[in-house]
Amino acid sequence: MTKYLMGIDNGGTSTKAAIYDSAGHEVAKSTIYTEMITPHEFWTERDMSELREVNFKVIRNVLKKSDINPKQVVGIGITGHGNGLYLIGKNGTFIRNGIISTDNRANQIVEKWLSDEKYETIVRPRTYATIWSSQPASLLKWLDENEPEIYDKTEYVFMITDLVRYWLTGKAGLEKSNASGTSLFNQKTEEFDEKVFEFFGIKKWLKKMPPLVESTEKCGAITKEVSKQTGLSEGTPVAGGLFDITASALSTGLVNHDRLSIVTGTWSINQYIDNKISVVKDLFMTSDYPIKGEYLLTEASPTSGSNLTWFIDTFMKDHSQLLEMVNDNISIYDYCSKLVATVKPWESKLIFYPFIFGSNAGIANSSAGFIGATKDTSLAQFVNAIYEGVCFAHKAHVEKLAKINANILNSPIRIAGGITNSNIWLQMFADVFQKPLELVNVKENGAMGASMTAGVMSGLFTDFSSASKSMVHISKTISPNPKLAEVYKEKYQLYQQVVKDQSFVWNDIGNVKLATV
Repeated sequence: MTKYLMGIDNGGTSTKAAIYDSAGHEVAKSTIYTEMITPHEFWTERDMSELREVNFKVIRNVLKKSDINPKQVVGIGITGHGNGLYLIGKNGTFIRNGIISTDNRANQIVEKWLSDEKYETIVRPRTYATIWSSQPASLLKWLDENEPEIYDKTEYVFMITDLVRYWLTGKAGLEKSNASGTSLFNQKTEEFDEKVFEFFGIKKWLKKMPPLVESTEKCGAITKEVSKQTGLSEGTPVAGGLFDITASALSTGLVNHDRLSIVTGTWSINQYIDNKISVVKDLFMTSDYPIKGEYLLTEASPTSGSNLTWFIDTFMKDHSQLLEMVNDNISIYDYCSKLVATVKPWESKLIFYPFIFGSNAGIANSSAGFIGATKDTSLAQFVNAIYEGVCFAHKAHVEKLAKINANILNSPIRIAGGITNSNIWLQMFADVFQKPLELVNVKENGAMGASMTAGVMSGLFTDFSSASKSMVHISKTISPNPKLAEVYKEKYQLYQQVVKDQSFVWNDIGNVKLATV
């Protein structure tokens, strides 16, 4: 009987389930989009009842699409966005909405912590990370100050991965790679750190943290009730799962040192693994990796391909609708790539900084924008600037990583995610970096990486190296055009200078308070 693995991935606004065979072939996939609730400025939440129902529904859907016997699913792995906050009350009750990892309500709390010199002596040397506003520490502190009644109602503090596993198995646990990304986890002891909780003023919440579990640990099995609601076989084992950036790394075959992995999508994710770590003040995150003794060093920000989606939705709806009416064979994204193909890199100095959903510039109040437009600037040049801006944002992250470990640029770059659907964009990445790109043939990086944890847990694979060898495949390699090295070097330098010069403008905009009428 053929054995299959299931991966479940919960992003900020979507829930996905996919089934894979042991060779990494995607047998079936189901995706359901959910509503982001924004009751106040800077808040991003989701309804817990809806979240549970869509997780059960994508499982039902993918089993139906796959047309396999549920007993052939030998293990389930779960991933999802890191951080945010999902609280559960007694007997699994819902006590408030879940909070997504794009929430910014606790920003002022974070600014106060980072301005305290004790942060650099107490927190960073233990966590190897920089606290940010949608991490559990920030949100728990905000709840203490604004919704203090929540503490007594809470039984468990979960990340979304752990919440979904709890719903499937009825057992509580907090997976280590997720925990290590919370700024509450001591990277050396691999435990929650009491001194860090004390610094943040949330020590009492330690009692609400579930036991830590490993990514490949069997953390329960599908219950009888869940079997009825999902179609899964009762007793199917469920693995600890992964933080989504960790799942993305595994899905690109990141199992060896000195290899760079880039995943494109809403977030620009750039990372490598190492068995050595050090305190680096401006590094986005160091987190636990599911290979013993290894860490994942990550530079990331929401500055990737979703900027193009924003531009299309905002300025190109007419083009999109027209394409739907007259041509079934070309999508609006294909159309954008065709536009970019008409622009020579040296023909336009239009610069776009891709900060619609957030910035990696390290400058307060920074936002997106175009610089260099004239009456002669074409639509193709605007789209081309977006393509280039996303490449440059990734490059800025990679340069930070290369300062820590220059060896990551000695090998081809593994790349996956949304932009891999565009050959034009892939070639631009290769030309900007002047490095070969190895394209990993994975459509759903999170679900694939999560399924690999189930494969190791179930004994289908002995470890992640064997799982990677079996499931991760390079579909093609894109070589850079050396003739374009100098022009992209100049354009990247121009991009960097524009971002630097904009800091004064962003600061002024942030301080302006407009009169109301």
